[in-house]
Amino acid sequence: MVVLDGNQLTIDQMKEICFQHETVEIAPESLEKVRASRRSVEEIVLNGDTVYGINTGFGKLSDVRIPDQEVDSLQLHLIRSHACGVGDPFPERVSRAMVVLRMNALLKGFSGVREEIVKRLCELVNLKIHPRIPSQGSLGASGDLAPLSHLALVLMGEGEVYYEGNVYPTKHVYQKLQLTPIQLKAKEGLALINGTQAMTAVGVINYIEAEQLALICDWVSSMSLEALEGIIDAFHPAIHEARGYPEQIEVARRVREMTSGSRLVTYQGEKRVQDAYSLRCIPQVHGATWQSIAYVKDKLEIEMNAATDNPLILNEGRLIVSGGNFHGQPIALAMDFLKIGISELANISERRVERLVNPQLNDLPAFLSVDPGVQSGAMIMQYVAASLVSENKTLAHPASVDSIPSSANQEDHVSMGTIGARHASIIIENAYKVLAIELICAMQALEYRGVEKAAPVTKSLWEAARTVVPSIVEDRVFSNDIERLSRWLKGDQFEWKAWQSYSQGGRYYVDHA
Repeated sequence: MVVLDGNQLTIDQMKEICFQHETVEIAPESLEKVRASRRSVEEIVLNGDTVYGINTGFGKLSDVRIPDQEVDSLQLHLIRSHACGVGDPFPERVSRAMVVLRMNALLKGFSGVREEIVKRLCELVNLKIHPRIPSQGSLGASGDLAPLSHLALVLMGEGEVYYEGNVYPTKHVYQKLQLTPIQLKAKEGLALINGTQAMTAVGVINYIEAEQLALICDWVSSMSLEALEGIIDAFHPAIHEARGYPEQIEVARRVREMTSGSRLVTYQGEKRVQDAYSLRCIPQVHGATWQSIAYVKDKLEIEMNAATDNPLILNEGRLIVSGGNFHGQPIALAMDFLKIGISELANISERRVERLVNPQLNDLPAFLSVDPGVQSGAMIMQYVAASLVSENKTLAHPASVDSIPSSANQEDHVSMGTIGARHASIIIENAYKVLAIELICAMQALEYRGVEKAAPVTKSLWEAARTVVPSIVEDRVFSNDIERLSRWLKGDQFEWKAWQSYSQGGRYYVDHA
């Protein structure tokens, strides 16, 4: 059970909620803050004061005063008109994250919603009712309006949801579970959709998957280092301490530990003086990506606990101010940084694939084929890796450098943060496939060298991965192997026990189905 209070939600907790379906609970003190902010809204309505989002129109229509009898209708029309997202739906895991993050933001007590709203969001999480939300249509300011409107529809008993592995009309699930649709009151519609929870939800899932990718990348590249009889001297701690980046130092240390005991790695001058950059510069390149990942984590954990509504009800209800906390620029920049960092992991991985398959760059069988010429082996796998990294280069173009005016130029600068987050998720998916290709090639090369000569750590990875993808004894449809191994590396069944064990001084191993 994860207790939400609007202030202390972490990525580790989000991993439990979204990947392990941990339930959530509302902190009592936060519920009292919600009640207090709601009383302020009700006083405004009662006194007839004019306040944006409570009894005015929205965006360019903010100067239009809404009659008191139309205040509730205003919220209904707001959600229905803004629920115009298009494209494929977000993955169910992202939808779950959006519900949690929206609830956590409302629990800060700055939004003026009734406690029924946050309690229903809590029910959706615990009953595993996840809104089906189109992934396209957000500018990232005024927040993720279109995606969050599809979330808000579900509270009203409208739209569609994922439930028990299927997609149903929300009203069908509500009837089955005897849940009553909520009629939104003053400000509640705006409070539900003014925020960055779509881009942040995608960002959180991206971070979790990117962190695992980066860890596995260190491991797979260590196997490639062995398979190519790479020079271990380049990972000497003094080299990396001389530069000073902690992330670079840690990658070098991991590679040394992962290759410890190997009879395949070589030493400077033994076979060659220097390796190519794709081997020699693993700590420098991977380490720089780890820096981007750390930056992303910092920004996400701030945004996960941020008040992104407008207007905000502050100073215990005595101050109501319109601002711009819904603007997604911090997350837009973070996602663009993540895109570049992960793209580079795939780029250098593809270069190692080339060194593994190119007979002009190694002394292995050409393209790792069992019968070069008659059989092509891993030749076209390198083509696929090259295609994926080239696609990543186009996706890595920063979304945040673009902006376009909306709402009759009232909203004249937007973040495109959700586009950046969506593109980052595609890059991560592509990178897992590139890494799967490197692993297939490294395992095959390791067999030619002699698996018995490998380090215990890399041998454990070879043993586990061989239960997913068999050795190449004859050309086959390698598409299946790449997809299956990519899912295995990315999936929940791949437990990075090695990383935990390493930090505790234990041995490396990997659990597998």
